[in-house]
Amino acid sequence: MDEELEAAKEGAWRETAEIDAAYERGELDDEGWHAAVAALVVPAYLAAGTAPGGSGSSRDAAGWEYARSLLAEAVVPGQRFLDIGCANGLLMESMAAWAGVEPYGLEISPELAELARRRLPRWADRIWIGNALEWEPHRFETVRTGLDYVPRPRRHELVEHLLDHCDRLVVGVFNEEREKRSLETEVGSWGFAVAGRTERLHPHPRLAYRAFWLNAK
Repeated sequence: MDEELEAAKEGAWRETAEIDAAYERGELDDEGWHAAVAALVVPAYLAAGTAPGGSGSSRDAAGWEYARSLLAEAVVPGQRFLDIGCANGLLMESMAAWAGVEPYGLEISPELAELARRRLPRWADRIWIGNALEWEPHRFETVRTGLDYVPRPRRHELVEHLLDHCDRLVVGVFNEEREKRSLETEVGSWGFAVAGRTERLHPHPRLAYRAFWLNAK
């Protein structure tokens, strides 16, 4: 394993790998996996000194916009856009500015959901608390998620569940080797067809920022 490359993809990759390994060994169930991830992520997000940091980004405001604004290519102005794992609500706020969508958010952490509601009081009633695998949302034109929000064996189920409640499911933004499309290949192996994709160069010369989307049948 190229540790330098893994660190460029995800700063907490070692800790995340340990949690995944414990899940695979049966030492953690789904609830334990989510609790372990929350113990890793939530304190870091709450302690962040910047809005991007409070939404999981190590970049400054310009870097955040460069990496995340490619999601605007997947939506249409005026759509209802649900951000799964909305953290402090920065992507909701950003997508409203970049793409003219009506933003909504779902966050599994009550602490982060409360932070998002305080930051975005005009949208406080649009920010819900729940596990995306179990939550029964309203129907949305577009839903955005990360596949790493659930244990690996539950990813297929997450995609299937969310596609039942939207016209388009966007996966990303994630960091991936430029010469590979591993995440798309994984999703394709479940029988889903990728309807579109977008990417930008990452500061690391071997990586790209990527997102892709699936349309409901």
